[in-house]
Amino acid sequence: MAVTTAPGITSQVVMQMDVDYVMQTFARQPVVFVRGEGMTVWDVDGREYLDFLAGIAVNGLGHCPPSVVAAIRAQAGTLMHVCNLYYVPEQPALAKRLVELSGMGKAFFCNSGAEANETAIKLARKWAKQNLGQNRFEIITAEGSFHGRTLAAVTATGQPKYHQGFEPMVPGFKYVPFNDLAALAGMIGEHTCAIMLEPIQGESGVRPASREYLQGVRKLCDDRSLLLILDEIQTGLGRTGRWFGHEHYGIKPDIMTLAKTLGGGFPIGACLAADDVAEVFQPGSHAATFGGNPLACAAALAALQAIEDDRLVENAAAVGDYFRAKLEHLKSQRDDVVEVRGIGLMLAIDLSRKDAAHIGVRCLEKGLIVNSVGDSIIRFLPPLIVRREHVDTAIRIVSKALAESAAI
Repeated sequence: MAVTTAPGITSQVVMQMDVDYVMQTFARQPVVFVRGEGMTVWDVDGREYLDFLAGIAVNGLGHCPPSVVAAIRAQAGTLMHVCNLYYVPEQPALAKRLVELSGMGKAFFCNSGAEANETAIKLARKWAKQNLGQNRFEIITAEGSFHGRTLAAVTATGQPKYHQGFEPMVPGFKYVPFNDLAALAGMIGEHTCAIMLEPIQGESGVRPASREYLQGVRKLCDDRSLLLILDEIQTGLGRTGRWFGHEHYGIKPDIMTLAKTLGGGFPIGACLAADDVAEVFQPGSHAATFGGNPLACAAALAALQAIEDDRLVENAAAVGDYFRAKLEHLKSQRDDVVEVRGIGLMLAIDLSRKDAAHIGVRCLEKGLIVNSVGDSIIRFLPPLIVRREHVDTAIRIVSKALAESAAI
């Protein structure tokens, strides 16, 4: 379809402006997007793409979901921001909804997943100092984890490549192999206050925790008076076919972080905690200038309502099963697909070849947006509104891209 842009704005102009004026922290693909609707985005030249990445799980309701757009427009014309020295109705309304959905106690709002994890780290340390003693400050995380780019969150991230150039890192973090309960138990020491995990590791290639592992971690925390922090920034709010990823494991965290899908495309993050943990935060303990502003909260309330009204959690479970079956069938036909991983609409294929980036580019050229992770993994995070016919289209394109890449 035709896309109207400002005169003289071409992909070449935009990309050169980016080089000239934007810090080059992203390895961008050579495409300029200007419009989105549902499962589809269009570039500056009017070309159409099927989105199976959803802004890395942010656009969980698809692009420009009507109810979220309407809520943002209405709220923007009423009140966008006041500082948190005053009450606004939207913030406690959103907190109430999240508490009802999760069974947690209280919520703190911020602007991103990294900020939510910073909140969780500070909350865990403050709780430990008040309840366990001044020397209980260490947090154990998993190798291969990803918790954000702020200094404490990136230190918590168990991938050394993200630490390079930013040393010294924040003290008080230790790392253990993921899904290894014995290694985790052996790392707990006199300074440990919390264990911080993702139910499914996303950025290292969609690696789910085993049920036995996560249940064992919960028991370790209970037995040794530690807090369990679950980073559900990517897994939360329907992505796995449940409202929260930990529901697949029959456990509950003491602290949980959310972002991405929460705002329906608008920036917002949240840290939820059990009442007895949340109470250690008092006025002055923590803050976020923009956190919980009326505009972000209105967007999030609309997004949560749409997820419920449109039964998108159930859709993620059903279409996710269909998608996984199609990927398994693809694996049975190709020697270069060695593994299919994931739950719900958080899926990946692992390849025997180290050309995932090239395959991702091939998919983009054919009108499909996917994500290459490392050298050999293709990750799929389609919006929760995805249908089976979208999956069929994606599978055809991925199959062609694999075949063409193998022929080179």
